[in-house]
Parts: sequence; structure tokens; C-alpha cells
Amino acid sequence: MTTPTPTTTFAEPATADSLERTAAALTAHGFTVEILDDADAARARVKELVPAGASVFTGASETLRLSGIEEDLNGERYDAIRSRAVAMDRATQADEIRRLLASPDVAVASVAAVTEAGSLVIASASGSQLPGFAGGAARAIWVVGAQKVVPDLDAALRRIEEHALPLENVRAQQAYGQPSAVNRLLILNAEYQPGRGTVLLLREAIGF
Repeated sequence: MTTPTPTTTFAEPATADSLERTAAALTAHGFTVEILDDADAARARVKELVPAGASVFTGASETLRLSGIEEDLNGERYDAIRSRAVAMDRATQADEIRRLLASPDVAVASVAAVTEAGSLVIASASGSQLPGFAGGAARAIWVVGAQKVVPDLDAALRRIEEHALPLENVRAQQAYGQPSAVNRLLILNAEYQPGRGTVLLLREAIGF
């Protein structure tokens, strides 16, 4: 089966009303939500939210890369988990790498989709970034472009298959020499621990 080409259907930023509905639903589900103008505002806000010296894991994300957030969080101000893991020997330190990725002080990434009903949907090929976001990290921050807002979970799954995956395949081929796949899906319907999960919703489109 061939991978579909990305569509324009899921690339358009959500309207202001849609963003407000999504923010209200996420808030009702226990997430802390802020609507910000653009990636620069998100970059500045993440710097405020993540304390210096914290252990930080950044999930693979075009949103983080394009915004500069990935570069900031993997710098000397923080204990950058991704940088540490890359430098470790996967053959002899696999267990240590797994534990590092699963329980940082702060996990930061984006999502594949967010529904107007207040659910976050995260797709992954390996699943290595999912434990921290599911609950292993003390805090989680998601930076979400306006084009990722969809009406419901059915639309979220279609967005992943029809739009995000084809784009991620191109990136994965360039970065790793192999295509990506949706092998793991994490759906967060609510955050039970007040203050743990923060969603920064942007008014502009960024990332896949």
C-alpha cells in the first residue's frame, strides 16, 4: 500500500472561535491552556515555564525545531535528556536510556492533532517519547499550531494518516534513511493532576 500525499485539508489554521472552543474543552479536562499569537511567543513562554537546571526531554517535533524551542531546551541551561541519550551506547545502556526518556522533570513536544472536544493525539513510530507524556514526566508542555485543531477523534486519525504521516515520512527518510510509521498512538482525554499538563495553542500554523 502506498503512503498518501499530504492534503491541504489539515493544513489550514483553525478559526478564532475554534481555538476558543478547543481551549475551553481542554481546560475543562484539567489541562492548563494558553492561546498565543505565534511561535516566538511560545518560545518565550516555554523559557518561562521550564526552570533552569531541570531535566528536559524534547520529543521529535518539527514545531519545536522550527520555533527554536528544541535548540533552547537542548542547550546548557537545562539537563537535556535527548542529548544525553544520543551520546549513550544503545547496546549496553538501553535500560538507562529507557528510564531517562520515561521520567524527566519536564517533557516538551507537539501533538499530531487536538480535538475541539479536548483530546490530545500523539503519534509515534518507536513509542520512546510516549511514557513521559502519558504520566512519567513531572510536567508536560505541548506546543500546538492552529492547523492541528480538528473536530473529533475520527478527524484526528485522518489528519495523522492523510497529512502528518506523509510529511514525517519525508523527514524520516532524510534524517534516518527510512520511512516513518504510526506504530503507537497516545490519546490524552484529560489531565487528572492539576498543573501538570500545559497546552500552548498558537494562532498560526507551524509544524506538521
